[in-house]
Amino acid sequence: MRAADIDAYLARIGYAGELNANLATLRALHRAHLLAVPYENLDVQLGRPLTTDPAAAFDKIVRRRRGGWCYEMNGAFGLVLEALGFPVTRLAGAVLRELLGADNLASHLVLKVDLEETWLADVGYGDGPIEPFEPVPGGYEQRGFEFGRELTDDGWLRMRNHRFAPRSFDVRLEPADEVALAGKCDQLQTAPTSVFVNNAIVQRHTEDGLVLLRNRTLRRITPQGAEERLVDSPEDYVALLADPFGLDLPEAAPLWPRICAQHEASLIPAG
Repeated sequence: MRAADIDAYLARIGYAGELNANLATLRALHRAHLLAVPYENLDVQLGRPLTTDPAAAFDKIVRRRRGGWCYEMNGAFGLVLEALGFPVTRLAGAVLRELLGADNLASHLVLKVDLEETWLADVGYGDGPIEPFEPVPGGYEQRGFEFGRELTDDGWLRMRNHRFAPRSFDVRLEPADEVALAGKCDQLQTAPTSVFVNNAIVQRHTEDGLVLLRNRTLRRITPQGAEERLVDSPEDYVALLADPFGLDLPEAAPLWPRICAQHEASLIPAG
């Protein structure tokens, strides 16, 4: 990666601090990335194929000023960390493995960063922690949001998200099978049952919490609580993508009928 590429990334996330390969810099970059770059799967909704290639993710996020899902967000972030001298290992996580088992292996990309101690960096979980965390059992708090970590009986580390988005993912601290990651990336953007095929998702960290857009529902979350409203129209939807999410994406307007249908489908009770 060229110096100009690193400069472009730092400008994209609005970061002007130190660049030493230490924990303070890792924390600061992690936070700046999540405050500037939204998690989003709109290319899946638009039918644009995605890959696990970090260079493609970097181009999309930095040069085209888009966001991305975990394979892209952590892919681009890992590329920059490596260029700055951080020892980075790509890990394959499994979202909701406690419910879905082996069906969801490699459904999440996580980064292991080995400094004096080992840290997990994850800018690709959307509504997860805003800073890195240690891969050890026990609860921890960031900005008033409480998270959990536990070891499973079969040797995985299970990460539990905060109460406003109570999901989990499991991970092992060993290099990812890149073929498995690529295969799962393909499946998640094409399978009729995929949550990413059936939902338009945009999420971004704010200074005091999170703002989340899932189909027609906009939620603003702080540690004290959540409020939500429905998006009114395609014009409203595109305006929300611009502010608060920072996405200039007028081509999302034709998705409005699909977004409305997906919203209605989500209201139908299962079973």
